[in-house]
Parts: sequence; structure tokens; C-alpha cells
Amino acid sequence: MVMSGSGESVLFVHDRPGDEALLTGGTIARLRSDGAEVVVLFGARTHGDTGDDTADSADVRAALGGLGVSDWRMLARPAAGHDPDALTAQVADVLLEVEATALVLGTDDARLQAAATDAAHAAGIPVFQSKRVSGAIGQRLIAIDVSDQVERKLAAISAYPGRWSVTGHTVVPVTPPAGAAAAGAGTVVGGTETYLRLPPPQAQHAAEVPPGPGARALAGLLAFVVGVAFGVLGTIAHQATIVLGPVTIPIGLVLALAGVTALLAGLRLVVGDRLVVLLAAIGLLGTIFLLSLRSEGGSVLVPQGLPGTLWTVGPTLVATIVLAWPRIPGRRGTA
Repeated sequence: MVMSGSGESVLFVHDRPGDEALLTGGTIARLRSDGAEVVVLFGARTHGDTGDDTADSADVRAALGGLGVSDWRMLARPAAGHDPDALTAQVADVLLEVEATALVLGTDDARLQAAATDAAHAAGIPVFQSKRVSGAIGQRLIAIDVSDQVERKLAAISAYPGRWSVTGHTVVPVTPPAGAAAAGAGTVVGGTETYLRLPPPQAQHAAEVPPGPGARALAGLLAFVVGVAFGVLGTIAHQATIVLGPVTIPIGLVLALAGVTALLAGLRLVVGDRLVVLLAAIGLLGTIFLLSLRSEGGSVLVPQGLPGTLWTVGPTLVATIVLAWPRIPGRRGTA
């Protein structure tokens, strides 16, 4: 499920009225156009969280009505120091009531974000966090095309004149946030909204817990054995050539060096443990060294010449680079 539309029921959680229009207005409008149910949940009733149930209700009705949403709610925020699970329980009740299939976060409030995320993960519901590309460097974002909904999004933002000033496609806060570089700095509304899918707790835990010593030892042993195998196969095959007219191609050497590079770089990428890669390199290079020695009968598997030199030097260079490289980014999970 990637907020696909028809058949979905998506709960959007935001800090204050107006945030939903600016951060996720295009996605909300698109979901409604595609036949999805959308409910918007606010964590604070007004600027400053005064608790006024009627404040801004006309603005909210105008904004969400323009986006096609009729169901919006205000959380009863427990005071700091009260039961920390109370907020989670409230969000969980709403998720159950609306039979939500996804939850979208557009909040900077740590308490609200944690409560909503915990409730959604407990219910087995995927969580998507609104993220700007500039604030998610190195993370894999899901991009929602909202180019057909830009005008509706701008109209929804304009419904909050106390919060936003809209000129063309540029939105400027009426009251700049503390620490803003300039009062005139604004946000340009484009045709894409981006989200980060948050992994469930067990996935986070699995990613953070390093393998135990037994698993590490087994991985090292297997890597050593595979390194030996690559050393044997590469040494046997590296002298193979094919002739195409006047050109002789050292196909065996090319494939052997490619295999060595794939082995060591692949281990570093997938396992991420330098010790495992080092053991594979020891098995590989040690095997090449032993097989390059002249046997008692005088035969050699690595004869002198350019191919033999490249086969003895190339794997050493590859191993050195892979082991010394600071970090090879691992694969990111799909959304």
C-alpha cells in the first residue's frame, strides 16, 4: 500500500489547522479524487494550543472542504506528565473507528509523532512521514504526483489568511517562525509531495542489533572458503583467451578480476563487516600466492607475463580498496 487511492482509508495527523493544507494538501486532494476516505486529526486546536474548540473552525471547513474532506477532529492533548499512553490510545481509537489502511504524519511534535506511530504500528498499519527532499538527504522518499491538485492545494492554504500569505505559487507565513532567516522567505508549491515510510519497530531493531559472535565467526569461515574457491578458479582460468581476427582478448583474466571485485565489494555491501571481507581476501590472496609457486615438477599455474602479473597484483589492489573504503551504503528497503 502506497496511498494508492480507491479502497484506502488514510488518517492524516498534523499539529495545527493549516499544516495539512501546506504539507499534504495535494495528496489529500488526490486521494479523495481517487475515491479514498480521508480523515484529518489535529494535535493542537489553535496557535499556542489554547483549547478553544471553535477557533479556526470556519477556516478548517473551507480548506478541507476544498480538498474534499468532511471529517476532521481535534485531539484532547494530555498535559505533560500525564499518562504517556493516553495520546496513543486516542489515535488508536480513531484508527480503529475509520478502519484506516495508512497513517500520514505531518507533525514536528515529538509526543504526537511517537503516539501516532506507536498506535499505527500496533495496528499493523504503514506509516508515512511528510518529508521535504532537502530534509531527507540519503533517504529513499516516496513521491506523490499532485500536479493536477496544485490549484486546490493553493486554495486550501489561502483559506488560512491568519497563517499564510499566498502569492502565485509562493506561500509565506504571516508570522515567521522563530529563527527564520527572513520574513519574506517562503515555500514554493510544486507538483510533488514526498514522504518517508517509517519501518516498523522490529525492522528498526533488526537493523540496529549487530550479529552475535557465533554468526560472525560462521560468516568469516564461509567468506574464507569462498575466497579460496575464487582463488583456485581464477588462477586456473586467468590465462584463457579468445581470438577475434588480429585481436586476442584475455577473457579469462577479465572474468577472474570481475569475479574477485564482485565477491569482495559484494561482501562489504551486504555484510558490512570488514573482518568478513578480510578473511575472504586472505583466502583469495593466499590461494593465489600458493598456486603461483613452482611445483616440485617444475610446472606453474601463474606463468610470467602480463596476465600473470595482473592476476597477482589486481586482486590485492581490489582487496585493499574495498577494505579501506570508509563505507559502502547498504541497500534500502522498498516502500
